Amino acid sequence: MAYIQQKTVNSHIMLFDADHFSVPIPKMFTGQYWQKQNAITGQATGRGTTYFFQNDKNDYVLRHYHRGGLIGKILSDQYLYTGFEQSRAWQEFKLLQHMQTLNLACPTPIAAMLNKSGLYYQADIILTKIPNAQDLHFILLERSLSSDIWRKTGQAIAEFHNHQIYHHDLNIHNIMLDAEHRIWLIDFDKCGIKLGDKWKKLNMARLKRSFEKEKRLRNIHWQLADWQILISAYNEAAKTN
Repeated sequence: MAYIQQKTVNSHIMLFDADHFSVPIPKMFTGQYWQKQNAITGQATGRGTTYFFQNDKNDYVLRHYHRGGLIGKILSDQYLYTGFEQSRAWQEFKLLQHMQTLNLACPTPIAAMLNKSGLYYQADIILTKIPNAQDLHFILLERSLSSDIWRKTGQAIAEFHNHQIYHHDLNIHNIMLDAEHRIWLIDFDKCGIKLGDKWKKLNMARLKRSFEKEKRLRNIHWQLADWQILISAYNEAAKTN
């Protein structure tokens, strides 16, 4: 387990793994900084731009925290500050650390920064990039997946649920498949540990709606029989409390 340090520079509070960034600076949490280093290897757009960059031969993901929904139109990336440990960045960082101890297939947290201004803060996080992986949405636009992959997907989600890990936005964009056919979950903002089991069915229902929506809008290579394989494998692997 990496030793995580904390550093404060003016209004910036940073958590970081010194094995990756021995002397972190606030500007390294911006895409512009890595562009100037000619280190950007790719980017993805959603609520904001996610940058992929390389440093010391390691590949990373840099994500800025953005709000969704109606409030996001007013405070797109500002959050009420109630303490560093209550911030979105700190919560996701610590959850990812916890999941690493459980050997769950999720990104490794490397650094996070909170920039406090008055009553509000903005935040960023740097994670390891999952090597040779694509999200299911990208893959299903091009081709179908085997029954074995669908089974592995159900089993992987059950493994997270068995450890009471709740994924706030479980959808096909946040499920990755790597070259070794291992299933990963990403984007653990607003996620956490939940007790009980009722929420798990709702979580899986959300995922099913995600497949159905993309089938309707973009005619992805997915059918109900694929879901039946996934949910059957999930139910077999799932534990109830």
